[in-house]
Amino acid sequence: MFVLNKLSSILANRPKQIANHMTNAQRLFYGSCFALITTALSFSIRAGILPQLGEELSLSAQQLGFINSMWFFGFPISMVIGGLIYHQVGGKIIMQFAFLVHALGIILTIYAGSYMVLLISTFFIGLGNGCTEAACNPMIADTYKGVTMSKMMNRFHMWFPGGIVIGSLVSKFMTDAGMSWQSQIWVIMIPTLLYAYFFFGQKWPKAAVAEAASIKGNFKAMISPLFLFIFFCMALTAISEFGPQQWVGLILSKSGAQPMIILALVTGLMAVARYFGGEAVHRFNTTGVLLGSAVLATIGVFLFSTQTGAMAYVAAVVYALGIAYFWPNMLGFVAEYIPRSGALGLSLVGAMGMFSSSIFQPIIGGWIDDDRAEVAAQGFTGDELELLAGQATLGTMVLFPLILVVAFTILYFWMRNRKPKEDASSDVEMASA
Repeated sequence: MFVLNKLSSILANRPKQIANHMTNAQRLFYGSCFALITTALSFSIRAGILPQLGEELSLSAQQLGFINSMWFFGFPISMVIGGLIYHQVGGKIIMQFAFLVHALGIILTIYAGSYMVLLISTFFIGLGNGCTEAACNPMIADTYKGVTMSKMMNRFHMWFPGGIVIGSLVSKFMTDAGMSWQSQIWVIMIPTLLYAYFFFGQKWPKAAVAEAASIKGNFKAMISPLFLFIFFCMALTAISEFGPQQWVGLILSKSGAQPMIILALVTGLMAVARYFGGEAVHRFNTTGVLLGSAVLATIGVFLFSTQTGAMAYVAAVVYALGIAYFWPNMLGFVAEYIPRSGALGLSLVGAMGMFSSSIFQPIIGGWIDDDRAEVAAQGFTGDELELLAGQATLGTMVLFPLILVVAFTILYFWMRNRKPKEDASSDVEMASA
């Protein structure tokens, strides 16, 4: 007992000891990472408890899809608003609001007894997640430059898949141990409290490009063919990533593979890939990385729709390498080539990704229900019915990354002779939020 108490004391004091030796920029970065882990746990643990929610509350796949969509719908709302006010109120205020709605959403979810309360609580969590992106992406873009910015943006975003690995394994362990879905949701509160601690009392950087702090300058930069092209491509990269991942538990449950292990494998590889994202961008440039990602994502989703058993894990590897660089390098592209779009430009691109995911979640749920009905009409039942219906839905999802292969081929040749815009300032100015 003495040893356990001593270990608990060490673990409880460790974050404080680490934080005391960190610089302001380090605390901001690590706080951002814990905030993104909160987002990731809310994504993966919810994916893990979907079957329990559906059974306990008698919810259809389409209703579960609408609950999922609230997570994605709240995200772009707070991202857009956060992008509009970032340079006026500062990242600190935005993250204080994130903590409030994260905590409220987690508690409401735990005590939810109905479909409507789950919709509301998931929406609150989505708002908190969007605030994280709205505040932390421009902070990283303003603190770091060039290849270092790309490296840190990838390392920040590695904690989304990294957090999903943690969440999916925690969810599987707790589910196998017979623990309730409510107890799993409590786990999300841990990184929520940690990011609040790391952000407390810190200063946030001013815009590295003067025009980026002007809403007028932001809109002027965004009314360009290049920004609009990336804006619409973001819709497809996001649904290519979040579509198969969010539904992996239901779609692959009868494939002979362990769904949560698939999710952990995909997100684990994504985290590793993003850790080395700066090197990949340095070698192949951002557009080359995006094109290669689209090709691998297409192959990966196709394999998911046709393979079972051990081959599902091979599909997971290919798919993970495909989607790993989508989100951070779409944002990195905007920060590098359209820096005058500022925090608003980054937020709108991210918001587009989440909004498209929100729109498609119930649609995908409807596809699953329709495919089940169609396969059932052919005389299939039980596990075979679930497998064939899930594969049919994944086959439809192949279209998303396939379109991106064409789009990013165009972008590759479009940007072949262009270089990133240089920052207007040589030093990062720090100001109290």
